[in-house]
Formats: sequence, C-alpha cells, structure tokens
Amino acid sequence: MNEYSYTALIPLLPLASFLLLGLFGRKYLSSVSGWLGTGSMLVSSILSLIAAWQYFFTDGMVNGAYQKIIAIQYTWLQFSPNVSIDMGILLDPISAMMLMVVTFVSLMVHVYSLGYMKGEERYATYYAFLSLFTFSMLGLVLSSNIFQIYIFWELVGVSSYLLIGFYFDRPAAVAASKKAFIVTRFADLGFLIGILILSFYTETLDFNLLIERLSTPTPQLTGIITASFMGISALTWGLVLVFIGGAGKSAMFPLHIWLPDAMEGPTPVSALIHAATMVVAGVFLVARLFPVFILSAPAALEVVMYTGVFSALLAAIIACTQTDIKRVLAYSTMSQIGYMMFALGVSGYYAESGAGYMASMFHLFTHAFYKSLLFLGAGAVIHLVHSNEMKDMGGLRKFMPITHLTFLIACLAISGIPPFAGFFSKEAILHAAHVNNSFIYWLALITSGITAFYMFRLYFSIFWNKASKIHDNHHGEGTWSMKIPLLLLAIGTLLAGFIPFSSFVTADGIPYHSVFNIGFSVLPVLFGLSGITIAWLLYQKQNERAEKISGSLGGLYHAAYRKFYIDEVYLFFTKKIVFNLIGKPAAWFDRNIVDGFMNLLAVITQEISALIKELQSGKVQGYAIYFFSAICALTILFIYILN
Repeated sequence: MNEYSYTALIPLLPLASFLLLGLFGRKYLSSVSGWLGTGSMLVSSILSLIAAWQYFFTDGMVNGAYQKIIAIQYTWLQFSPNVSIDMGILLDPISAMMLMVVTFVSLMVHVYSLGYMKGEERYATYYAFLSLFTFSMLGLVLSSNIFQIYIFWELVGVSSYLLIGFYFDRPAAVAASKKAFIVTRFADLGFLIGILILSFYTETLDFNLLIERLSTPTPQLTGIITASFMGISALTWGLVLVFIGGAGKSAMFPLHIWLPDAMEGPTPVSALIHAATMVVAGVFLVARLFPVFILSAPAALEVVMYTGVFSALLAAIIACTQTDIKRVLAYSTMSQIGYMMFALGVSGYYAESGAGYMASMFHLFTHAFYKSLLFLGAGAVIHLVHSNEMKDMGGLRKFMPITHLTFLIACLAISGIPPFAGFFSKEAILHAAHVNNSFIYWLALITSGITAFYMFRLYFSIFWNKASKIHDNHHGEGTWSMKIPLLLLAIGTLLAGFIPFSSFVTADGIPYHSVFNIGFSVLPVLFGLSGITIAWLLYQKQNERAEKISGSLGGLYHAAYRKFYIDEVYLFFTKKIVFNLIGKPAAWFDRNIVDGFMNLLAVITQEISALIKELQSGKVQGYAIYFFSAICALTILFIYILN
C-alpha cells in the first residue's frame, strides 16, 4: 500500500455522507443529518491537513523540488495500448494546497449551516447535496488525468445545479439553476474538444505524461505544433478550448452571466461556490496545465491574461451599482477570479514565470478565507433583516458586533490593506503584472481601487449609514454554529498572508524566497485607501451625494446597473436568432421532413401489408389453391423448358 493511500478517504467520506443522507436522510436521519455531514467533513479536513503536512514537510521534496506523487492509480477504461482513462490521486503543491482550502471552507459552511438552515423542510437533502458538491471538488483537485478531471468537472456542475435550485418552489431559483447549468455546458463542450485535441496528439490523458511529452517533443509530436487551423497551432487551439471550459466555471466574460443569478441558492452555498469550489476550478485547471500553456506562450496565455483583466474590471464596475448584497459579492468574486487568471497569463512573458503563477495560487488561497467570510457574514445579516437589499439595512453594527468586526476584516483584506491576507497576495499579482506589462498593471491597479470602493460601499450601507429598525431580534446574530465559522475565517484572513507561499507552491516545484517591496506597495495601498475614503464620504452617513453622482452619470450608471445589457444580448441572440433562425427551421424540418419521411414509410408499409395480408389469411382452402396453382405453374414451366 502507498503511504498516501489514506488520501482516498478524503473524497470518499463526503461521498459516503451523500449516499447515506440522500437515501435515508429525510426518513430516518433528518434530526442528525447536519451532524453526520459535518462529522464526515471534519474527518476529511483533518486527513487533508495531515496529507498536506506530510507532503510539504516530510515526503514531498526530493533534491530541492516538490515532486508529483501518484498516491493511487488504476486503469478504468483501456482504449488502446497507449490511451486509457485512469482513476487516480495526484499529489503536488497545488493539489495539497487545494485539499486544505476545499475541506476547511466546506467544513465552515457545514458548521454554519447547522444554525442557518435549521428548520428547513429539506434539511437532510441540503446536507446530502453539500456533501456531493464537496466530493466533486475534491475529486477534481486530486485527479491524475485530464479526463478524470472532466468527469468531476461535470459532477461539480450537477452539484451546483442541485444547490442553486435548492428552493425549487421559487421560479427564480429554478431559472438560476438552469441558467448556470446550460451556460457552463456550452463552455464544457469546448473543454471536451480541447481534451480530445491534446490527447490525440500526445496519445495520453495522464497529466504527467502529457506535460512530459509536450515538454520534450519527439518527431511524432511535432504535428501538434505544425498542424494549424486559421494559422493557429493545434496546441494553442487545444489549450484555448480547455480555457473556455475554465472560463465557464470561473464566470469569466462573456460566460459570467450565470454567476449573479446563482445567488438564488442558500447563502452558505454561495460561500462554498465562490470561495473554494466551483468558480476557482477554472483557475486550478489552467494552473494544472500551466507547463503546457507556457509552451504555447504567448498565444494561449494572452487569451487567459486579457480575459482575466477585462473580467476583473468589468465586474468591479458593475458591483458599484448593485443593491443586492449577495450580487455585489458575486461580482467581487468574478473580479477576484479575474485577478488570478491574468496573473497566470502574465507568466507567459515574465522572466521568472513562476512569480505570476505563485501569485495567482496565493491569491486563490487567501481569497478562500475572506470571500467565504464575506458571504457567511452576509448570510448572518440576511438572517436578521430578512432582506438582501441594502435599503433595508444600516446601523447593524450595534446589533451584530461579531459579524460587524469579521465583515470589516474581510473588506479590508479584499481591498488590499495591510496586514490582511488579501494585501500580500494582491501585491504579488500587481508586482508580476508591473514587471511584465504596464497596461495590465494599471488596469489591475484601477480595479483594486474600485474594489475598495464598492466593498466599503457595501460595508457602510450595512453597518453604518441610517439607523436600522429591527423589529425581530430574537436570534441576534444567530447561533454559535454561525458565529464560530466567522471567527475562524477571520483568523485565517488575518494570518494567511504571512505564510511564505513561494516556499511551498511554485510553477516548477522549486521553492524560492519572494522579496516584499514596501516602496512598490505604496501606490496600490493609496488606491485602496482612496476607494475606502470615497465610500466613507458617500455612504457612512445618510446623504444625497451618491444619488446626485449616479444621476449625473446618467446612461453610464444605468448601463452598469443593468450589467451593460449583456443578459439582454444573450436573450436577443437566443430568442431572436437561435430560436427563430435555427430553432424554428430545425423544428419544421424535423416535423415535416424527418417525421414526414417516417410517416411515409409507415403508409407504404401499411399499403403493402394490406395487399399481401391475404397470403396469410389462415384459410386452408386459400392455401390449397395457392399450393395447386404453384404446382401447375411449375409443371407448365418444366414442360416449356423440356420442349
């Protein structure tokens, strides 16, 4: 047995929880379903911590570099001597890091939900779906080959569909779950085609073999570089198509339209989706194939870079106008994921390519703490005021001291204010962009200032501004099962930035010492403080300044509030073009040509049957006539032949 074989229990425990609660939860285990789901998640979290500690501090490093360890692997489907789908567990720096992130945040969501979801009719079903979601993401980050990751990729999509549409009696939730599922399916088609292109030329689905063969191409592999379509190599096409799948899951422009609507699910689900699971899957995918992306640089990584930075800026602008607190946080997630994406993209040019890669993974790590903290804090606020709208909030710091403090810590972190975790990871991204591409750097810097503004617009609108009238304060901030995750995540937000991340996670597995430049950080911090100051002037106390400014912006503000009409463009394209110009003609062809042809065959068959059915009438007299007629005909034919 491999010394890491116990890591199989990390995803299997949530799977067992899903099966147990899904089959028996509502009928037999309803009262303890939350504790069963949380208990399995606690054990998985402990095992993940043990595995990460063992990997980083005991067995993972060989000759000064972290190795890729195959903990478990067996062949599932063998297509040819060279190509098979193997189910395995791959441990390397990013999978070990992701194990801790996914299990810890999921554990916090499980604990938080004990109080938040208490009394729900489908309480056991909720925990079953939550366990399935966690199992899917853990299977994704541990996958040893690209098709295995695709299987769990689709499972993540199914899990998100179930959780976003948990309140199935609400039309908005049903529509949101379908929207998320359908949009990501289009993106996943690109992912699948990309997998087929890469595996066709490399004759493998295994990550290690795929990277090894493309890094040291043989004459047989030159085709992936020389073969081209529209002047672009097959390698670049394959990677761009793979990235399209990642862009769909990570809600990058223009495949981001599902993300704000996904807020219709329970708030703890939003924390899990946005902090540690679904939306970071695209970043993880690009990071997993980063050595291959480097080979195609700058082409494929340029797509990643510009998509990321545009998505970050677009989402930040839209977030400034939204009034639903969960939608503000949803767009902030899109913006932060954009940061991670363009950090990977700039690595295609960067002299030390590992710096952008490391910065992206570092930001993914710190973002998990403060974003889950923001969503769970928002859940506590919604739990108290029974509304998502900022206009129904204000002055809540008096009623919610713990939520207020932890929410403030998270806002400071996402705004890039030292010494909170987001400051260190964002500075690493900005530094990588500054060294490589000044245009990307300035866009990212402006985005960071806008981020600080809209986050403190949210903070002041909730906890300061006007005095809120709370008529039902019997539960205050909620149960301790809701408060403890807030405190633990706040501690993580305070301390995570001080981890020497470059000593653990790098592009080539070789640790290095990253230097913190105080002088470089002055300008980003000033941008962040400027955004906070503007938000304080406009929203700390109730006044008409914000309304006057938004009114003066006119159509620009309204366009941002309507999300720049991107949803309307999609609806126009689907209803007016796809449905009318493609759907209706296809339906007519199916109804009249395909069905008509089949109906014609049926009529012809029926007529022929009517003509020949007398041959099988069952009447002995008829059969005798046919028999003697045939004998007479054969006799005449025989005489004719003899003559």
